[in-house]
Amino acid sequence: MSNPLLARYAECIFWLARFVERADNLARILEVNETYSHDRSGRQNWRSIVELHADEPYFFARHQEATAETVTRFYLADADNATSIVNTIANARENARTLRPLVSTEMWVQINIFYNRVREITTEDMRPGALGRLLADIKESCQTFTGITEGTFYRDQASYFYRMGRYLERADQTTRLLDTKFHLLTRASDPATAGEIGQWHAVLRSASGYHAFRRIHSNDLTPARVAEFLLFNAAFPRSVYLCVREVETALTQLKSRFLLRGGNDAAEGLDQLRSILVTRSIDHIIETGLHEFIDFLQCYLILLTNRLSAAFFGVERGGEGMRSVDSGWGLAPLSEIPS
Repeated sequence: MSNPLLARYAECIFWLARFVERADNLARILEVNETYSHDRSGRQNWRSIVELHADEPYFFARHQEATAETVTRFYLADADNATSIVNTIANARENARTLRPLVSTEMWVQINIFYNRVREITTEDMRPGALGRLLADIKESCQTFTGITEGTFYRDQASYFYRMGRYLERADQTTRLLDTKFHLLTRASDPATAGEIGQWHAVLRSASGYHAFRRIHSNDLTPARVAEFLLFNAAFPRSVYLCVREVETALTQLKSRFLLRGGNDAAEGLDQLRSILVTRSIDHIIETGLHEFIDFLQCYLILLTNRLSAAFFGVERGGEGMRSVDSGWGLAPLSEIPS
């Protein structure tokens, strides 16, 4: 067995993974919105991104309205916005700097190249004709880092904390991508318009899931099937179910292979959450409210992060209001843990 991992290093590798994944998925959300920003609800589409990240107070303190220009600049290159991609990658780089004794040279070089690229984003890069290329470059840089990590990062305790961080963030961000279009999906039986089908095509492509989806459903793309695929599919790398299963596997390895104590409540919560994702049908979720179910998932993932942070990093992160996440989904044991 390898030497014990410092809690500080475990936390840094966990958040390094999350920050890179967060930048990748924010670029995906901006990309799908940019694709359909020219329709009659274009202005509302851009506001939905601000609402999705709960940034309304801070955003509207600085901007009068949510336009393509203001939202794009806010989430791509605003150094005063803690959730912007430029700050997210800066945070990833700082975590990697702390981890220099652990990360490979290739990982360190790639995150530096990426950081220097996003730090130099200009207004010209964000204009309508160039924005798509910029977002594609950001996604490619994130994927390059992930590939380099997969090929060079030593498989000890740190690698499992990396996997937990990556898949927790990916599950959260998949729900956010789906949430951008939940208003187009009310009941499973409702027919979708051609324009709405096109938007669900864009959601699938932004999740890199279009071809995988077509392998299962060769025709008759419906909004309900897309939502089901992104939430429940057991083989798609970005589905919420697969991400929860990967986090659960990584935590199990940390506890069994490396004999780490703590995290029992998080393990129990992951098992319960996975059971819900197995047993709930998309028809039932749409009937009771897709947005409400997504909100429940996001709150519960936050709670899981809080529990993991307390167990392994010695950090009790804020969790006010998390005891209300049960909402009839059968997760009372974990939701009753004091936050």
